[in-house]
Order: sequence, then structure tokens, then C-alpha cells
Amino acid sequence: MRSILWSLLGVAGTVAVAWADDPLAHDPLLEPPAAEAARESSARGILRARDQATLSSELAGRVVEMPFAEGEAFKKGEVLVRFDCSAYQAQLNAAQAAVRAAREELGHKKQLAALNSVGRFEVALAEARQAQSQAEAQVYQVQVRRCSVTAPFDGQVVQRKARPHESVAAGTALLEIVDNRSLEAHLLVPSAWLGRLEPGSHFEFTPDETGQPLQVEVKRFGARIDEGSQTLLLIGVLSPSAEGLLAGMSGTARFPVKQ
Repeated sequence: MRSILWSLLGVAGTVAVAWADDPLAHDPLLEPPAAEAARESSARGILRARDQATLSSELAGRVVEMPFAEGEAFKKGEVLVRFDCSAYQAQLNAAQAAVRAAREELGHKKQLAALNSVGRFEVALAEARQAQSQAEAQVYQVQVRRCSVTAPFDGQVVQRKARPHESVAAGTALLEIVDNRSLEAHLLVPSAWLGRLEPGSHFEFTPDETGQPLQVEVKRFGARIDEGSQTLLLIGVLSPSAEGLLAGMSGTARFPVKQ
């Protein structure tokens, strides 16, 4: 029994000496770079456009023109969708004619009132009819303006959700548009970083699709921390010189974290 114990001790001592003599046992190149990891952190993120929208119809009608297809660029104020507006235009014409008739009637009543041929009540009634006809004309003017959907900003068409010659109901989605010049980087970072990051600091964001690193400035943080994941939304603004980027690109952000 004693011989067996001494044999085991001898083997253990041999292993210990061998580990101590191994030149790779304490090689610093094989140890994790803890200091470097502490100085730099990374997080996944996505590029999102600040200006993007899904345009919907404000009235029921038939689409007669959609001049821009998917991917095509447009300028602010250009017509993106045009409806058949003949019925609404006819109603507006009739309302404007009623306004003219009410105006003539009011002028005639005022002349008679100056001659004491009609009372004040007749004049007030004519004024009310004129105001009513003007209000109705304004309603039809609004409807006629809604026959054309104009671009709220410079951008590109992402997707057509309707086609020319289709009849749509009020509230139907027509076009999805985006401005790829107003991109922001959206990241989910650990909430523990909140005290070490601040607006105005910079980090590097590399989209997977291009592989080209971009300089991004921390713009603002989300309004609350997610209780489950303990993460916080970080929003960064890209340099104006950044080109060739599209909303939806994803990538990795790397930035130093203050200790």
C-alpha cells in the first residue's frame, strides 16, 4: 500500500515539473487580451432612415398615374400618385358657381336694404347663404387637392402597393418611400454602458454588405431600458460624406468604452 502511494506522488510531481518547465504554459500570447477587450466593445446594429413613410390614399378613387417605380428617385413636391378627379372637380365647379350666386344675391339685398326695401333679416340671411356656399366650396377644394399625392421629402420608392388603373378605398396604402441620405445607426447596447457613453462621442460601424468602416457620432439614447435583456437603444448619426448606403444594412459597431 505504501509503495503504491509513493508511486502516485512521484507521477504527480513529474507532471507538475513538466508543466512548470513547459515554455508555452505562461506564454502571454496565449492568454486572452483582457486589457484590450476592456478598452474596446462591440455591438450589432442596423441602418435605418430618419425619413421614411408609407403613403396612403385619403379618398376613394381610381389610380390613373404612378410615375415612379421601385428604386426610382424623386424630389420633394413631385406627384407620386394621381387619381381620377373628374367627379370631385365637377362638384367643386358647382360649389364655386353657388358661391358666385350667393355673392350676387347678397349684393342685391344690400342695395335693397339701402333703399329700405328689405329688412336687416333678409341681408343677414343672404350673408349666411354666402358663407355656407363658400364652406362647401372649400370642402371640394380639399378633395380635389387629395387627388394628387405629392412627395413629402426627397427619396426613392421602396415598393408600390397599388398599380395604375386600380380602384382603391380611402386609407389604402399606395407607396412605401425612403430617403437613404438620412440614415442613422440603431444599436442595442448593454444598459451598463449608459454611464460610460455620452452624446457627441464617436464609434466605428462596419456594414456587412460593404465591409467599409464608417465614423458614427452618438446622437441620443432610447427612452427606456428593456427589463428582460437589460439593453438600451443607442442611435448614432452618420457622416454626411457617407455614400452608397441603404436602409436595412446591418453591421458591427466598435467603439472605446471609458473606464
